[in-house]
Amino acid sequence: MRQSRTVSNYSSLQIVLHWTIACLVLFQLVFGESMTEAVDAIEEGEATGLPTDYGWGFAHYWVGIAILALVALRISARLMHGAPAHPDHAPSWTKLGAKVSHATFYLLLGATPILGLLAYYVGDPWGDIHSLAKPVFIVLIALHVAAAFLHQFWFRDGTLSRMLSTQ
Repeated sequence: MRQSRTVSNYSSLQIVLHWTIACLVLFQLVFGESMTEAVDAIEEGEATGLPTDYGWGFAHYWVGIAILALVALRISARLMHGAPAHPDHAPSWTKLGAKVSHATFYLLLGATPILGLLAYYVGDPWGDIHSLAKPVFIVLIALHVAAAFLHQFWFRDGTLSRMLSTQ
């Protein structure tokens, strides 16, 4: 994603959106299987394995829509406010990794809820494609967290603190 202007920190809105979306994605990763169980049970005319599967499936649907809306807001905020530049002394591979991982996050965060809606309203193969996002998210999140800690504790360049405070 191209920066509209260079700033020293993320805005309060950007920070709140980052952590809200992160929490909602974590919810989806943990409870998303309930949606699959509920949809499969409905298609087969059977009861789900757990009585809560319908409730968690319902929550999965609405949390996915919330993520889609919040990502649209986050992209708008980034275009209006910009994003901090990468530290000058950071190795070029970290800059490339950040660009690729952030672009992949935005793509997944936008496409996954849309694929989920297609799966719900149209059916396969969209559900199969939608479910592929889970392992990709898990790997991407692990890399993102590892990179944040690398910057915080190895490079000591303040990258992590920019997403924790506007100061």
